[in-house]
Amino acid sequence: MKINLSGHHVDVTDGVKEHIDEKFLKISNHFPTLISLDIILSKEHGKYGAEITTNYEGGRIAVSAQDDVMFPAIASVAKKLDAALKHRKGQLKANLHSKPVSVTPEIAHEKVQEMNLN
Repeated sequence: MKINLSGHHVDVTDGVKEHIDEKFLKISNHFPTLISLDIILSKEHGKYGAEITTNYEGGRIAVSAQDDVMFPAIASVAKKLDAALKHRKGQLKANLHSKPVSVTPEIAHEKVQEMNLN
């Protein structure tokens, strides 16, 4: 999985890159078809923010998180991305299963017609 990392008013150091690689290693193992992540780290009004956008199985997924410290913001956004990817994967698997069709027998319809519902 390719990680495109950029910073807005934040210096992206080697330590930050290693931390991000470590956090997203689990996600890359659970979702091997995930090709790339676009991560933007920012600092606005004294708060650090992390935003991630990616495409997974034909759907665009975007998550973001903010915190007073950079590393908890990265951890939070990684957790949100994992949840969003699991949700998308569940949606895709649910679409594969055939939905049960409710068929009412004709006898039941005739019984309802005979009843006086007034």
